[in-house]
Amino acid sequence: MRLRSLRVRLLVAATVSVSIALVAAGFGLVALFSHHAERQLDGELEIFLTELIGRLEPDDAGGFKLTRPLSDPRFEEPLSGLYWQIQDDKHRLLTRSRSLWDHVLPLAPDELTLGVVHRHELPGPDAQSLLVREQQVIVLPTTQPHRLRVVVAIDRSDLIHARDAFAADLWPYLVLLTAMLLVASWWQVRTGLSPLDRVRRGVQAVRSGEHARLTERFPDEVQPLADEINELLNARDRTVEAARAWTADLAHGLKTPLAALTADAERLRREGTPDIADDLEHLAQTMRQRVDRELIRARLRSEASGRAHHADLVKVLNGVIRTLQRTPAGEALTWQVDVPDSEDVRLPPADLSELLGNLLDNASKWARSTVRVHAAAGEKCVVYIEDDGPGIPEQQRRQIGQRGLRLDELTSGTGLGLAIARDILDAYGGELEFGVATLGGLSVCVHLPGVATASV
Repeated sequence: MRLRSLRVRLLVAATVSVSIALVAAGFGLVALFSHHAERQLDGELEIFLTELIGRLEPDDAGGFKLTRPLSDPRFEEPLSGLYWQIQDDKHRLLTRSRSLWDHVLPLAPDELTLGVVHRHELPGPDAQSLLVREQQVIVLPTTQPHRLRVVVAIDRSDLIHARDAFAADLWPYLVLLTAMLLVASWWQVRTGLSPLDRVRRGVQAVRSGEHARLTERFPDEVQPLADEINELLNARDRTVEAARAWTADLAHGLKTPLAALTADAERLRREGTPDIADDLEHLAQTMRQRVDRELIRARLRSEASGRAHHADLVKVLNGVIRTLQRTPAGEALTWQVDVPDSEDVRLPPADLSELLGNLLDNASKWARSTVRVHAAAGEKCVVYIEDDGPGIPEQQRRQIGQRGLRLDELTSGTGLGLAIARDILDAYGGELEFGVATLGGLSVCVHLPGVATASV
């Protein structure tokens, strides 16, 4: 499984690296402690070895004895773990400490360099593991010199127990240190990635229209990314503006031929061919509506990506209704309006007016006597527009409720206004819903995201 989160990757890497480092440090410290303790034992053995050699003298029987016992009483305690032993150059045992009792240290039959201390390990009594230090010396009795192997040894079990106790005390602290380092790593990762979160919030502010660009200063490593985003936004604005200008030029360029078609239709009507005149006039009107729609789309593409917009729903709605009430169809209708005051929606007033104008114009065309507009305040603004007209069949309601369909091609006489409304909502991330009004006609619902949401 691939880790897609950079934060998780960094935390996993920190966890693995810290764990490996502290485990290695733990074993290293234990080994260092063991080595240090062994050096201390080695120093003690060399002291005992020097003391033993200094107290060694020939006896009257031709052997060797100590002038007095060694300073450590463990040499006199059987199997105490501290031993000494003396052999001649023929590897014959001459004498040993009382602590060895009846045991003999199994020394290797190797040749020693005179005066050099040799260090090695040997098995001892009761399966003890012994650290051994031995040295070859020459003792000068009255007759002739003797080469002797002087050996001292100590049990390593105390060293092993001390090492294990040190490790047992060390590991809990290493675990605590690991936890502290992981918390520090988490904070470091969070702090290191926080500029990316600020970039994300800045991009969200640009997308929502609160800001036009990323204006905050970021760390040197992140600032190039912010600069590139700003350049991308500049390029987008230039592209949108060029497309808008091109669309506007095209639309305005078509208006002259459309005006000529309308004039030709009027001329044909005067010449006595009203059928052809009506066809030409209908064609010119359809093309003009398409041109107007493309102009609206071009404006939406530029405005929807700009700064944040807010519109007073009541103010815009009343203005649209007053305009429709002056039309022949609107002045004959009863308009019922119930919308809370100070209800704002996140939409430019011009686009909100275009949206409500198309929906209310469609309702006024098909209503028999009444158009009802009401809204409910809350986290989302929900506005309903209903009419008492014939409505739209259920099959077509399901079709026009689907995103991406050309509404003006589905229902004659109603589709273009609904299509323009859909274009506006698509530009601002909204959606339309259609149903049966309580008055018997069509109910159209629009959902606007953001600070305020409207349903029509």
